Amino acid sequence: MVFKTTSTKPALRGQSGATLVEFLIGLVISGLILAQVCLLWFYSSRTFVAQMNYVDMDQTSQRTLDLLSREIRNTKSLTSFATNQLVFKDFDDQPLTYGFAEKQLVRVKGGVRQVLLKNCDTGSFAIYQRNPVAGAYDQYPAASAATCKLVEVKWKCSRTLFPSAPATQESMQSAKIVIRSNDS
Repeated sequence: MVFKTTSTKPALRGQSGATLVEFLIGLVISGLILAQVCLLWFYSSRTFVAQMNYVDMDQTSQRTLDLLSREIRNTKSLTSFATNQLVFKDFDDQPLTYGFAEKQLVRVKGGVRQVLLKNCDTGSFAIYQRNPVAGAYDQYPAASAATCKLVEVKWKCSRTLFPSAPATQESMQSAKIVIRSNDS
């Protein structure tokens, strides 16, 4: 007697694993997802660096403006004026000089030179009397340093974000500062 053996299990020959085409499709999809994640990381990093650069420039400008305001308010008088340089008679009767030169805002007091700002594209000073122009938010220009009661400072600083990128970031400041001790 001859026994026939039959299996109740189906043949596993075609179902044993993934085909080459399925593997390649999975590889391409994984590569696209990885590329998107890398691009997101790259642009997020650049944005973070740009934002931190802007914050640093803004804080440096604000600290400089705070220093200028505090010192100019305590001076006795303005002794010399140019659109790029101010010379004051300070509270201790020593000269105090602020000037824009070589893309920097510089402070000189007692022979000590201190750079307050770097990368200044523009910088200027203007002098005014304290009394306002009627119907406007402005003051009358001062005729000379002796009649100055109010000093305006303006600057625009910029930095290149990345050496290979042409884009720059800018920070601008402007303020009018009253000379308090000069009440003549």
